[in-house]
Amino acid sequence: MRMYDEAREFIAKCYHELGKSAEDAQDRLTAIQESLMRRATYELTYEELEHGARMAWRNSNRCIGRLFWKSLNVFDERSLSTPEKVVNALYRHIEFATNEGKIRPTITVLNPKVRILNHQLLRYAGYETERGVIGDPHSIAITRLCEELGWRGKRTPFDVLPLVVQIEGEQPVWFSIPDDLVLEVDIHHPDYPQFEGLGLKWYTVPMISDMALEIGGLRFAAAPFNGWYMETEIGARNFADLNRYNMLPKVASLLGLDIKSDASLWKDRALIELNIAVLQSFKERGVTIVDHHTAAKQFERFEQIEMDEGRELTGDWTWLIPPVSPATTHIFHRYYDDTVVKPNYFRQENLY
Repeated sequence: MRMYDEAREFIAKCYHELGKSAEDAQDRLTAIQESLMRRATYELTYEELEHGARMAWRNSNRCIGRLFWKSLNVFDERSLSTPEKVVNALYRHIEFATNEGKIRPTITVLNPKVRILNHQLLRYAGYETERGVIGDPHSIAITRLCEELGWRGKRTPFDVLPLVVQIEGEQPVWFSIPDDLVLEVDIHHPDYPQFEGLGLKWYTVPMISDMALEIGGLRFAAAPFNGWYMETEIGARNFADLNRYNMLPKVASLLGLDIKSDASLWKDRALIELNIAVLQSFKERGVTIVDHHTAAKQFERFEQIEMDEGRELTGDWTWLIPPVSPATTHIFHRYYDDTVVKPNYFRQENLY
């Protein structure tokens, strides 16, 4: 039975890492096997859930921030079965993780019958108009769904989307996020006051909410989790990508750069200044953030620890290299095995 085989592999690793005896592991497997025979499933203890979620972070091939996997705060909300109770747990996650800017790595594990339709718990809306997209183009589909369900935004570039929760067999339901839970940072530049004229801001915590957590053969379709931002995620992707906010031409114009020829490297110069602005704005606001050079050094420390522990390191090179100056990091110059190891987080079918 596949579920038992995965449970056996997980329990062996988990109990070994937790310092439990082989007898404890065998007793637990016997109980799991009995549960599978009776109910065709089993339940993780909180200790197993907590360590399994942390292992999943440690095994996340695309994440450069895995050095801190042991610090993940795990909320067990598997008993919640109504949208109202689920959304209250999500509000608590947002508040706890934000922590007035001192970001705490957090995961909230929900009942397997729950789905969160948002890509992240906090995300800006994207509206298609005759004059182009207002807001975040990545959010066009979920924004359209929210409007079909009855939500109406202010149609600014930075409208926070509501949470959309669905219980298996039921219709999705939306809930507005209270303003006092959403901490945002206005973006300015230490050397270019005119940056404020761009009107940029960003929310402080990247809480991924559309991936499934798999532990020991069990799948949790709703398990939102977060670390903190690396500045390039905002400055080099969210703000800079052509299919996102596409701010590089505006930044270049603001800086007086020649944008007629790519050979002037105006994109590179604008990109650097945009990332400086993000870093400095977050730091001045007292919000946790890491630059890509520091993150790469932290990952190098993680690599050494994994080697010392005798664990095989896995990673997706294309995601681990930062999108700014990748060749200045050690990651660019080495190979990573992209084998997927469980427990882990997995992308799943989009419901809308």
